[in-house]
Amino acid sequence: MMALLLAQRVILEKMGFGAVPSSLKPGVYEHLKDSGVAFLAGDYVPPTGE
Repeated sequence: MMALLLAQRVILEKMGFGAVPSSLKPGVYEHLKDSGVAFLAGDYVPPTGE
């Protein structure tokens, strides 16, 4: 739920993706990707499951 809130704040330009805590970045990135605005995450690369 927190990742969704932060994703909305990034989309609305209330905060930058860089300000998202690193533990929440993968979830926020997924919400951004699902919303079609993954470019807002800049050059972030989500961790792989390996």
